[in-house]
Amino acid sequence: MRTSREGATGDGLPRLRLDELLDELQVRIEAVRGTRDRVHHLLEAVLSVGRELDLPQVLRGIVEAAVVLVDAEYGALGVIGGEQRLSEFITVGIDGELRSRIGELPSGHGLLGELIRHPHPLRLAELGDHESSYGFPANHPPMHSFLGVPIRVRDEVFGNLYLTEKRSARAFDAEDESVLSTLAVAAGVAIENARLYEEGRNREQWLTASAEVTKSLLSGAPRAQVLELIVERAGQILSADLGVVAVPLPGTGDLRTALVVGQHAEAYRGPPAGGQDGFISAAFTGAEPVVSTNIAVDERVEGHKSRWAGLGPAVAVPLGTGDRVRGVLLLARTAGREPFAATQSAPLLGFAGQAALAMELAERRSDAEQIALLEDRDRIARDLHDLAIQRLFATGMTLQSAQKFDQHPGAAERIERAVNDLDDTIKIIRSTIFGLRVHEAGRPDDGVRGRVAAAVEGAAAALGFSPAVRVEGLVDTEVPHHVADHLIAVLVEALSNTARHAAARTVDVHVAVGEGRLTLSVADNGTGIAPGAARSGLKNIARRAEELGGTFTHETPSAGGARLVWRVPLREDGATAG
Repeated sequence: MRTSREGATGDGLPRLRLDELLDELQVRIEAVRGTRDRVHHLLEAVLSVGRELDLPQVLRGIVEAAVVLVDAEYGALGVIGGEQRLSEFITVGIDGELRSRIGELPSGHGLLGELIRHPHPLRLAELGDHESSYGFPANHPPMHSFLGVPIRVRDEVFGNLYLTEKRSARAFDAEDESVLSTLAVAAGVAIENARLYEEGRNREQWLTASAEVTKSLLSGAPRAQVLELIVERAGQILSADLGVVAVPLPGTGDLRTALVVGQHAEAYRGPPAGGQDGFISAAFTGAEPVVSTNIAVDERVEGHKSRWAGLGPAVAVPLGTGDRVRGVLLLARTAGREPFAATQSAPLLGFAGQAALAMELAERRSDAEQIALLEDRDRIARDLHDLAIQRLFATGMTLQSAQKFDQHPGAAERIERAVNDLDDTIKIIRSTIFGLRVHEAGRPDDGVRGRVAAAVEGAAAALGFSPAVRVEGLVDTEVPHHVADHLIAVLVEALSNTARHAAARTVDVHVAVGEGRLTLSVADNGTGIAPGAARSGLKNIARRAEELGGTFTHETPSAGGARLVWRVPLREDGATAG
């Protein structure tokens, strides 16, 4: 006789066992569904980080995706820089206020440095138990579980992903490690793409800047203006806060500051480069970029270290190559910013070399134009001498001989007046020829024009550029020697004061003769005449004007800069200069 067992199914399996199997099947279904969802999220994360091309956005997107994938409370991506230290540290889960209270970001010591030294996945249930753990700084949130994986770009370890505090479990598991490692591979590809895009964009910017500099040079722009353009464009591309150009002083080889652009510029202006020779000279004498992670404490900087206060990363490159180095271009960022990478300093070196080459080509073109101008002037001078003067002289001789045959007093007076006018005309033409031949035979002229040109050329080295010069009137024939001596002394003193105190980028020199007086005007666009500045040089200039019966004035125009005007009479009969 067959009996029934309570709780048994038709196939003889206990109901309890069947329930267990159903529960287990449900768990496995949920696990498969969870795995499917996780794979789906992983694919979404890979696609999302691969869509961006801006490198900072790519890095932040990687951290944000990693936190979601492994269900972590906190995430970070550390970029490895020089000397196996972290140059960037991008965090998720820590707001700005907490980050500021924690203080300085980690540089790669302790447990974070463990992944730098040994780039392999690291998973810990309690990160404080690891031998490399140093603990946390003040105000840092507590962290226990830890998962870290390296990010490789090709064969190079770019950085590491750090995840802490698993939300849904006590610790990260092997599956979390596998998922994060897969994301790290996709991150490496995304970073490489962003790098290539950034390099292409930077290359385009450098080419555009080089073309702009070359165009400016060949269009005849002043040298100081072109140097400023070079510094500004390089600073914009490399996001620098300060740009400096140092040039060698003729005959000494010492470097002096010629141009400063950007933040901290006022602190840097002043005496020659002097104290910075150790750092800048290394770029001037070498063929490679000279880089410092913190120039404020760099041992190569000697003296005047206060000038670098507040600045950090710096790079200096020569302007030119080989024996044709024209100076040094230095860029610096404020303290705490990322150092200049090799991918940034190498294009800067090429840009500086191209800029120097363009400067040399422009100078040679200018020299060729100057030679053509001088040759044309020499031709004009020969034509005036051989044709105009000879014809005028012959006409004068004819009139003088005709004077003997005319007995009328009025006619004789008119002929004499015409002869005198011809003599004056010949004198004017001779003076013009003299002025046209100022640079003839490659030597400075002994006349006033030549002495003015020589004085201005001598001041160009101290100023860092050549002033603009304009000479009007018969300065070589009308200005007496003793007045010319005073004029040159005043001009040299005015240009010296401008070089020492004005920090000017342009200077205009105007010498004019007219209405019986000589006028010298020197104007610049510098800082003007400070109220407390020493007046010894200005007193000497004023004294020279008084000795000659003239006047001296100096003013600071509303547009800025300074303007000195020195006027003296050309005759010793007390004629005023107005």
